Amino acid sequence: MDAWASAGEVAAAVVEGRASAVAVAEAALALIDERNPILNAFTATTRERALAKAGAVDTDRAAGKALGPLAGVPYAVKNLFDVAGQATLAGSKINRGRSAAARDATLIRRLDAAGAVLLGALNMGEYAYDFTGENVHCGPSRNPHDTTRMTGGSSGGTGGAVAGGLVPFALGSDTNGSIRVPSSFCGLFGLKPTYGRLSRAGTFPFVASLDHTGPMARSTRDLALAYDAMQGHDPEDPVCADRRAEPVLPELTRDIGGLRIAVAGGYFESGALPEAMIAVARVASALDATRGIEIPEAARARAAASVISATEGAALHLDRLRTRAADFDPTVRDRLFAGACVPASFVVKAQKFRRWYREQVLKLFENVDAIVAPATPFSAPRIGQQTIMLEGAEVSLRPQIGIFTQPISFIGLPVVTVPVPLSPLPIGVQIIAPPWREDIALRIAYALEEMKVAAAPRPAG
Repeated sequence: MDAWASAGEVAAAVVEGRASAVAVAEAALALIDERNPILNAFTATTRERALAKAGAVDTDRAAGKALGPLAGVPYAVKNLFDVAGQATLAGSKINRGRSAAARDATLIRRLDAAGAVLLGALNMGEYAYDFTGENVHCGPSRNPHDTTRMTGGSSGGTGGAVAGGLVPFALGSDTNGSIRVPSSFCGLFGLKPTYGRLSRAGTFPFVASLDHTGPMARSTRDLALAYDAMQGHDPEDPVCADRRAEPVLPELTRDIGGLRIAVAGGYFESGALPEAMIAVARVASALDATRGIEIPEAARARAAASVISATEGAALHLDRLRTRAADFDPTVRDRLFAGACVPASFVVKAQKFRRWYREQVLKLFENVDAIVAPATPFSAPRIGQQTIMLEGAEVSLRPQIGIFTQPISFIGLPVVTVPVPLSPLPIGVQIIAPPWREDIALRIAYALEEMKVAAAPRPAG
């Protein structure tokens, strides 16, 4: 099959007998062998496992058994997900000495039950504390649209693998923007669900009170297909909500009449280059979203999110910092050291503000159903780039990448990032919905895709 076939197309071909799952897996593995030396998206492949699973799917089809909605569909996961028989790296050098995982993470088990075929683990920023996709131990993930440019992080390999046509969808994690940033830089659809919607059991944590898991794909339908297969309560994750699965794929329609959609102003208009605002304007125009809305104290929300991330991350890694500081990425190590020095009173204030801020933002959804905002302030920078010109001043690049994502994940709202295919590089726009209303964000994303405003562009060459 064409490497750019969607997950839905692959599953339909396998179910109908037009393609064998083994042939699909072999072709995908061959493509990884060919393209991964350039993209540096995969850190490990699970070849034997993939072919065994694909063979089991073909055997079930030949026996007339019902196949799952992702039958034979290849996918991969950020290397902070436990994969049975492999050490869970979380992008680090230190974790290479860990024992192999005894079993798969919950979301992998659920995708396996749906018939999906795991091809391997993906590159990421060390311990997920990264917005660039540059890993000092494994090398940087490279953007398929221009391999001199960043994928974004920390789910950088996820972005590169999907945008590069190696797999139809893949899993990432998002603490402060690590699904939405690479989705924006790589031109993909990405879902950061409501905090507690998808299980994190069997993943290496970064900031437990902010960590989310979710998929990235080249279409809204594939995003929904993967999301639906992973939904459901998991008692192994203490924050995974005890809610019934709410399938969204059947609800996707171009008709979004009646939805009240506003555009975030103020903070979300400042600090952005023209491409970010052009993308937002195109999305707003297509949705007839003429109303502006102010998200109160978004700058303070970003600051508070940074305090909580640094201090929780430092607490998690204190023993490693004491005994193996030299084995960290120096930029990650220094941020964690700084987090360990933050006074407790700052953390208390940040958490108090977080509760107030959540109440204020939830009030906004009494009058709107979704909010449109830029995902990143610019398109993908060059690998190694240190500064950027914003509002007439040269500023440090890395702290700017997550300015529009952190105030949203800080309170766990569901977001779909939609890619707007500008030239020469795509850039993403966030569709932000109220808690537990992933369906709204996905419906809007699908409508934008049907209107040809949002699309995952195929890289040249």
